[in-house]
Amino acid sequence: MAPRRPKGAGAFPKPVESPVPSTPDPAELYAALDLGTNSCRMLIAQPKGSQFHVVDSFSKSVQLGAGLERSGQLSRSSMGRTIQALRVCQQKLKRHEVRHMRLVATEACRRAGNARAFITQVERETGLTLEIIEPEEEARLAVISCAPLVSTKTDQLLVVDIGGGSTELVWIDLTAVPRRERPHSIMRLHSGFHPPESPFPAAKVVDWISVPLGVATLRDQFRDVRDDTARFALMSWFFEENLAEFAPYRDEQVREGFQIIGTSGTVTTVAASHLGLKRYDRTKVDGLRMTSDQIDTVIRDYLALGPEGRRRDPRIGQDRQALIMSGSAILQALLRCWPTDRLSVADRGLREGLLYAQMSAHGVLEDGVY
Repeated sequence: MAPRRPKGAGAFPKPVESPVPSTPDPAELYAALDLGTNSCRMLIAQPKGSQFHVVDSFSKSVQLGAGLERSGQLSRSSMGRTIQALRVCQQKLKRHEVRHMRLVATEACRRAGNARAFITQVERETGLTLEIIEPEEEARLAVISCAPLVSTKTDQLLVVDIGGGSTELVWIDLTAVPRRERPHSIMRLHSGFHPPESPFPAAKVVDWISVPLGVATLRDQFRDVRDDTARFALMSWFFEENLAEFAPYRDEQVREGFQIIGTSGTVTTVAASHLGLKRYDRTKVDGLRMTSDQIDTVIRDYLALGPEGRRRDPRIGQDRQALIMSGSAILQALLRCWPTDRLSVADRGLREGLLYAQMSAHGVLEDGVY
């Protein structure tokens, strides 16, 4: 199961603001839909200065990739659940009269043998046209959406996007960029991980990788292991084995000047558990910084709870108790390789990048195109 490195395209982002109160002009609305291995999520937003306001949103666990690891195909029940969710998205798009949209599918549809037939079925039954994007574009969109969280003190940056079917890692060297320009240099990666010569200070992408293991696919690989602790350990070491081709893998990284930004449900759930939140609060989680030791403490607590305890935990829940452990196994493997005192939690990702790509291309943001 070798990591893949195909070509792709990108976008640029900034932080998301709270929902806009007034009824927006449909001509000003943009939509982004992310159909992943586990979830279907959509944002509808209106540009506002150099940022955007969320007008409407949708998120549902559809488990499109259920059984994919075993059969290589999207199952009939998975496609049925997903199409039902996409009908809700289509109704929202129609109600808001959205004219500008980009609707993408990722790892499950990249791998499934019947993905093209599924895309055709979606268009026939919902009128929505889905686009299957390549891993590089997925990675780049995640990186750019996290740019505002980059510290001016960061010399080496690792951005990690743990998805349902794959995990993208991008290692960026910022030492040649003046400190105050470092967040903006990440935004300029919208033109590619290795952009042409530019008068602006350039962030150097040392390496990137798309590992075809995410929270759902890794869980499925070890579903037959009954012991909870043994399964977790096997998942973590197996994921680390898949990092062997990643260029910085063997280099020892000092904690000083090193930052990891994690964008995924796993990272935000771990953050919420660390904070002891009874109800998820994005304003407290997005941008939170954690150390490797704090994250390790949360993961150990998850293991101590066991499957039943995790099901009863309101921050995890019955649907996600198994997924949080496969995600935690990935996170632990990364921190075993590269411990840090600065892991920034990002409650943002592909959808935000898709929105900013469209808005930037249309010149409707005050900052223009980077």
